Amino acid sequence: MTTTAANPSAGTKTYDVRTHGCQMNVHDSERLAGLLETAGYVDVNSLPAGERPEAADVVVFNTCAVRENADNKLYGNLGQLRPAKTRNPDMQIAVGGCMAQKDRSTIVQRAPWVDVVFGTHNIGSLPALLDRARHNKRAEVEILESLEVFPSTLPTRRDSAYAGWVSISVGCNNTCTFCIVPSLRGKEADRRPGDVLAEVQALVDQGVVEVTLLGQNVNTYGVEFGDRLAFGKLLRACGEIDGLERVRFTSPHPAAFTDDVIAAMAETPNVMPSLHMPLQSGSDKVLKDMRRSYRSAKFLGILEKVRAQIPDAAITTDIIVGFPGETDADFEETLRVVRESRFSSAFTFQYSIRPGTPAATMPDQLPKAVVQERYDRLIELQEEISWAENRAIEGREVEVLVATGEGRKDTETQRLSGRARDNRLVHFAVPEGAEKPRPGDMVTVGVTYGAPHHLVADAALSGGAYAVRRTAGGDAWAALQDQPTGGGKPAVSLGMPGVGRPAPVAAPGCS
Repeated sequence: MTTTAANPSAGTKTYDVRTHGCQMNVHDSERLAGLLETAGYVDVNSLPAGERPEAADVVVFNTCAVRENADNKLYGNLGQLRPAKTRNPDMQIAVGGCMAQKDRSTIVQRAPWVDVVFGTHNIGSLPALLDRARHNKRAEVEILESLEVFPSTLPTRRDSAYAGWVSISVGCNNTCTFCIVPSLRGKEADRRPGDVLAEVQALVDQGVVEVTLLGQNVNTYGVEFGDRLAFGKLLRACGEIDGLERVRFTSPHPAAFTDDVIAAMAETPNVMPSLHMPLQSGSDKVLKDMRRSYRSAKFLGILEKVRAQIPDAAITTDIIVGFPGETDADFEETLRVVRESRFSSAFTFQYSIRPGTPAATMPDQLPKAVVQERYDRLIELQEEISWAENRAIEGREVEVLVATGEGRKDTETQRLSGRARDNRLVHFAVPEGAEKPRPGDMVTVGVTYGAPHHLVADAALSGGAYAVRRTAGGDAWAALQDQPTGGGKPAVSLGMPGVGRPAPVAAPGCS
């Protein structure tokens, strides 16, 4: 069920949600946008360029506390808005997300022109807090210590007509020494399987063909209601939803990644052969210091099992370089595991102190020059591996879900872009006179070149594979292009219920 967004006019109040950080924040921002649209605001970016105000009436920063210099970035952005706020005292600025949960009243002390500060557990309070701040003419700070309303119960303004995020859990029960997320997002809370599947079905009914299941630790899903096999069952149940073409998930934890999940991935046709498996370090000593409850042999064993059942799986990872106490020998272990893992790509980070984490006060913090040198070596190695893995795909045909915003140089190169089934980025040529796929459609193309970070598929220009398959996702995208308002985004969807122990009767296909 959907509600219609307000029509922009001269008297319309506008909003601008600015997102930093992980996919969970992106999903939360869709909820924030839905709440503001329901309250009568219009996305400032949906207005024609000539009709946009200097700044929106409400600007919301959905912040991250994990990324390096996150606080400097936030206060820099807030400082840039101060002149607009001075010129328009009725403008409101709100700060939410992990940085707000962590710093609380400090934000108002450092940036007294901020009107609202809210945390990760009460994003649904934003409209009321804005009203309260406007009425009381003072900053409103509301930070809850635990989740009261699961975000999926809130209205949503999705960014995409053909792809959607579905949160299956929030919070994390792990205690990794480098991570502040558990203290900001709280303990894991799981949704009922039936509610997750109902939301997926509702998205498919609206034209969505790809769903990403989200959780701080998706494969421990079920811990709250006592079913350690719940995540594998959920994947299989998603495979029974007609019209759902692709399912992926992020992020799992190696310690809890079980054989039943690998089997569910291999045996469920619409689950993508794509796996993000965070390594963090290849050194068993460093993993112990990080409180990562697995070791390198277990990690490599998981990848071996995955590739035995899903030979073409593209596996990506996260790696931290320069954790306190990491020696040259520890780093060499990381390079060894990276060589053996053959990741298609890796998100690599230089360790930096995060106040409030155990690692921040550990001895043997490494000099920047040492960390940089190791980081550069890791990047060089992973680039070689990524390039070799992508070159091995040359000559193959891949099915691409056409997407918007994936190819920054598409206009110059006369190509379109999207993601293959293994989530690799593909830039492909459209032959002259051939049918042009819409975002949300599928196209089969031949790969002609594997670059380190993407594939080029120009085979169609010399008579190679090129076939367009129109989908419900493409139909949904096309329908939005004819609407005079909304900026090409779907209308606000009403939220889905609940969180807590499942009902005694299991959901179909997820028993």
